[in-house]
Amino acid sequence: MKKYIIILVLILLAIFTAKEVLDFNKIAKKTSITLLEEYEKELKENLFSLMMAYPGHIIDIEVLDNSQVYLILKSGKKLLYDDRKEKTELEKLQNPDLQDMMEETYKLGSINSLMQENYNPGRIRVYPLLKEVYGVNQLEIEKNLTGVLINYQQHRFNENNSAAYYLTKAMTELNELVKSQPNVWSYIFPIGGTYNFRYIAKTNRLSPHSFGISIDLAIDKHDYWQWTTRENGEKRLNKYPKEIVDIMENNFFIWGGKWGLFDILHFEYRPEIIIKGLYFTDDSKYLWYENLPVEDEKVTRIILLIEEKLKYFSSIN
Repeated sequence: MKKYIIILVLILLAIFTAKEVLDFNKIAKKTSITLLEEYEKELKENLFSLMMAYPGHIIDIEVLDNSQVYLILKSGKKLLYDDRKEKTELEKLQNPDLQDMMEETYKLGSINSLMQENYNPGRIRVYPLLKEVYGVNQLEIEKNLTGVLINYQQHRFNENNSAAYYLTKAMTELNELVKSQPNVWSYIFPIGGTYNFRYIAKTNRLSPHSFGISIDLAIDKHDYWQWTTRENGEKRLNKYPKEIVDIMENNFFIWGGKWGLFDILHFEYRPEIIIKGLYFTDDSKYLWYENLPVEDEKVTRIILLIEEKLKYFSSIN
């Protein structure tokens, strides 16, 4: 009798195990499908943000083997969207693809504490894109610079891709802000600097100042993560006028104060990062383009191009 009971228990265990395996496979398959759908959704959002940010410089999309996505530049060069490599944060900084650069969504609006140290949207830069848009070397970059009048002084900034236009607009708005809120003056002036062809300290990567697309406002000893403690950095952050940040973000400048490796005086013209933060924060939307102003002809044209080019795309390959 005992023998038959043992056999029965073994049969029941086998049945339960088989069911668990089947259930696990169903869950795994469902999870896999969901992840693929999320990847494709984010891919389209990122492509849209990039194409809106760099009109006239990014002119088309190419998909090879239904899986490798490239952005086609005006020069004819191609930028791979995703090299499918697992990377550390340092490797992403040193050898990023477009997916790495766009991976983190920039938080628009007010914050009251420092971000996590591993949250740094915009610190990853794809240099072939920057060189395409703003100049491939120092000589070419400097040909693209123009003077922006700030507090009766000319500061050089890149004229390409409307960068100098939006800096001029932002500084005009900041000057108006100072009239109603004089205490803001000391956070803006004297300007720390704009164009400066140099490498980021302790790296072989060009600073965004090298391309003439960054401005440092008035400098404080607690502005930069390598100059001070996180505690003092957070105190400085909490005193920083949100109106300055709002004006700069409205003109497509990201703020280094929203990096975990904070750089509070630093603002960088990165329209692709701002556009993604503006339109693609609501994950509940079924269609990736639901939040977009589709009444804008340019917006609709880019949506249609992305849908057409990616209609056979598969992230499985």
